[in-house]
Amino acid sequence: MHDSPKPGDPQVTTLLVTVKADGAPDRDYSFKATFSIGRTEDCDVCIKNEFVSRIHARVSFENGEWWLGDLNSSNGIWIGETRLPRVQLNAGTVVRVGIQGPELRFNVIRPVVVPRPLANTQLDKSDYAQHYFGKGSEKRAAGEHTMMIRTVFAEVQKKQKRKYGGVILGLAGVMVCLGGFAFYEHQEASKQRGLAKEIFYSMKSLDIDIANLRDAVTASNNQQGIDQIKRIEAQRGEMENKYDQYLASLHVYSPKMSEQDRLVLRVARIFGECELDMPPDFVTEVNKYIKLWQSSGRMEKAITKARANGYTTSITQQLLAEGLPPQFFYLALVESDFDPYISGPETRKGFAKGMWQFIPETAVKYGLHLGPLVDLPRPDTLDDRHNYQKETVAAAHYLKDLYGSDAQGSGLLVMACYNWGEDYVLPLVRSMPANPKDRNFWMLLQNHRDKIPKETYDYVFYIVSAAVIGENPRLYGFNFDNPLANVSTQASVNGKLQPWAGRRFQRQGHDDTGAGMDRTPMAAAREAKAVSQANLSTTKRAAIPKATVNPASTLIPRIGSQRETPQHPQSNVEKGGLSRPPGQRSCSSYTVAWRLWKVETAVSNV
Repeated sequence: MHDSPKPGDPQVTTLLVTVKADGAPDRDYSFKATFSIGRTEDCDVCIKNEFVSRIHARVSFENGEWWLGDLNSSNGIWIGETRLPRVQLNAGTVVRVGIQGPELRFNVIRPVVVPRPLANTQLDKSDYAQHYFGKGSEKRAAGEHTMMIRTVFAEVQKKQKRKYGGVILGLAGVMVCLGGFAFYEHQEASKQRGLAKEIFYSMKSLDIDIANLRDAVTASNNQQGIDQIKRIEAQRGEMENKYDQYLASLHVYSPKMSEQDRLVLRVARIFGECELDMPPDFVTEVNKYIKLWQSSGRMEKAITKARANGYTTSITQQLLAEGLPPQFFYLALVESDFDPYISGPETRKGFAKGMWQFIPETAVKYGLHLGPLVDLPRPDTLDDRHNYQKETVAAAHYLKDLYGSDAQGSGLLVMACYNWGEDYVLPLVRSMPANPKDRNFWMLLQNHRDKIPKETYDYVFYIVSAAVIGENPRLYGFNFDNPLANVSTQASVNGKLQPWAGRRFQRQGHDDTGAGMDRTPMAAAREAKAVSQANLSTTKRAAIPKATVNPASTLIPRIGSQRETPQHPQSNVEKGGLSRPPGQRSCSSYTVAWRLWKVETAVSNV
């Protein structure tokens, strides 16, 4: 039953409404009667937003309470993650129009009840209090009995002042001590955070040095160097244990933290980012992209396809063999939905093809043979890019080389390089100080946000959010299990997170000797490269206009990525494999010894 509130009725409550819409200032309304909310001008609260229906909802006063009712709108009314047909409005109620629409805040103002005047008995008591306990000129003439009462009362007051004065002083002293202890705790926590960050970024630097040293030592067949690398890796493991102890003492993974937020931090750590340096809005931003995955069946369909065709095992094993996080598995999801026969859009450098969307130039550089249909957006059985196993080997090498470049082992920078091109990203990175602390995705956004394409920004967050979902898909409402749960080398061992970035792992069946470091897939890629280059040199190409959207990606807008990158030589041997063909990382025994000494010195300093 609906009440019919009258504005003059003192018992009618007032409803205050604040509309918060993106890109527009807040608007405030006040109502004492039924009103409507919608997109048309006829509505009492008009909100011009794509998530708002023409007449979206109605607010009415029923049985002494305000109620918000959905009028069968397309996007509904939401509180948190729950869609509701009807909501009772109280002070502080927050409702969203559509799951991503504008926000409405309600506040109910109740009528003020004026207390009745005090009875005469209260006035009589006041007279008595003034007569016996009045002060100064307010004291009235009194007899001996009254004067005795006043004297005793004054002595009691004096004793109470002394007693409570001591209590107050004691409490003040306790508060000073507590304040000093809190300040000390804050200083100690700040010191621990600083030490933890120093250890983390020292580990990052070591990871990059160890990865590059391993290639150099293997090329020189230096067994002594291999043994030294083992010792350095053991010391690096001790540093990681110390870092985890700092995280525990700082309560970074607090028991009060939700499982969703915990997964976001863990995945960022897996991709080589420090939990203690996360931007304050990073978790919120990742959750926004998780909702976009939830709004589409694309991820579940692609994961099902990858499992059915055995892609999961082969891709993750190849990534681990190159010391990469197996979560780069989701980069192929964003690139192609695990379709090995897909062709991307035309670019200035030809068609991107295959599961990892290599353009011809990058494919040849990493040892893939190009087929006769290289200039056509059609599947080509003679093109190695449509052989997902060969292209996966090449992609793993390419990602590994990006890790060893000026990206400083940042997985998110590697993703940006893969999408936009290292020759666009790395010059921006090189403008920042040459250390992992100042060369990461957060600092890139902070210093060059206006230069980063939105497509690249989306690309990075789609991969990260997909990796978060993949850790526990059912937690996010997906009907499949973690596709990487059975990977032989996990991202979490005995509850401890493993930082993969820039670190190498043994292949299945290999020991930890020089044989275990063999790069036979790379050697095969080099052999194929000569034929591919000859084939490419005889292929005529017309000028092809640049395209910016990949029809294979129904969710992610795409740009040129490594497919658009103008290559330029780099002569510095220490910058990884981007400056030379894969596997050709030779250096003298003197250089190897000098690098080993440099890394061991860095470890001892930490």
